[in-house]
Amino acid sequence: MPDCTKCGEYTRFNNGLCTECYNKENGNPWVSGVIKGRIAETIIEQLFISLDFQVYKYGMENTIPGILDLLKGVRGDVSKNIRQMPDFVVFKDKQAHFIEVKFRKSGKLTLKDIESYGAYPFENALFVLVTPKHIKCISYAELKAGKEITEKCRNWLGSRKEFETDKELIIDYCKYATKFFENVD
Repeated sequence: MPDCTKCGEYTRFNNGLCTECYNKENGNPWVSGVIKGRIAETIIEQLFISLDFQVYKYGMENTIPGILDLLKGVRGDVSKNIRQMPDFVVFKDKQAHFIEVKFRKSGKLTLKDIESYGAYPFENALFVLVTPKHIKCISYAELKAGKEITEKCRNWLGSRKEFETDKELIIDYCKYATKFFENVD
């Protein structure tokens, strides 16, 4: 394989560059994804707080600080389950829900996206999808039954029976998502 056109390293990545040179010029795509995900999580966290839910951060970043670096390259059921921990647990009216927040520019979320690390261990989780235009929601059970979120589907968060939420407030938070994600790659 030809050398990187920038540093001369033997491995090539994108546009004739090795991974390190590409990331220096274009930014690390993994870091960009983490930032987008955290913005989406913050929007949803504040939305549920505004809807009078008690919101607890639950994901691996919050439950086991520093574990992300330790899990790099680690395989096995325990590491899979830790990686798949939902982002939040929300409570209201003596009901609790696991919430996993995802950002997708495409507006699509499928079972394949969720089970990229293997079978998902949180059977009763709800997936909240933040897109540049909408906030939608689907349960893991619905994903397993073959349903999915698409750009055109009507899986609005405000229509979920689990939440009986304030649709106008959710629309306000959709505006935040639009503001933050309107120019995202």
